[in-house]
Amino acid sequence: MAVERFPIEASHIMMFARSVGDYNKIYYDADYAQDSEVGAIVAPPTFVQASAQFDPSYGLRPRPDGKGWMGSGSQPTSAVRAKPQQETTPQKEKASSEGSNRGGGGGGGVLHAEQRYEYHRHPKVGDVLTTTSRPGKTWERQGRRSGKLVFSESVTEYRDQNGELVVTATSVGVRTERAVDQS
Repeated sequence: MAVERFPIEASHIMMFARSVGDYNKIYYDADYAQDSEVGAIVAPPTFVQASAQFDPSYGLRPRPDGKGWMGSGSQPTSAVRAKPQQETTPQKEKASSEGSNRGGGGGGGVLHAEQRYEYHRHPKVGDVLTTTSRPGKTWERQGRRSGKLVFSESVTEYRDQNGELVVTATSVGVRTERAVDQS
């Protein structure tokens, strides 16, 4: 996910904290936050993920143009069922596992495996973050029932208006050799 501009406002922080059930005053009370170690209202952990709402092509929310999206109902509205994987050459396999920086690549079933955040400093009200994404490491493991599992990282860096690194987010996806059971 690459976002050109993610302005952090006090109301964004407060609503995010409330939505995850965290009522710590550091997320909404300026007087309380001023007397804290940080000295300002700060964003809660995982807040930077809200930058997805500033990405017009973000696939996990309804789209205003009526095109399909990865809905949250019993049937994903735009998911493409995985085709059985054909035998591949090492070059094709490498391209397949590196072809997506969304974590997991193509092929069998794709699952979100892990999310990590490294904070270089607290995101604060008034920051305007930008993001850059790049592929991270890729590795394989043998699953008991799913066959080969290909793990892929996607690394997103959040920088402030001065170009300083604020948060590094690492998402790990896993692609299974066999399609995930849809029942």
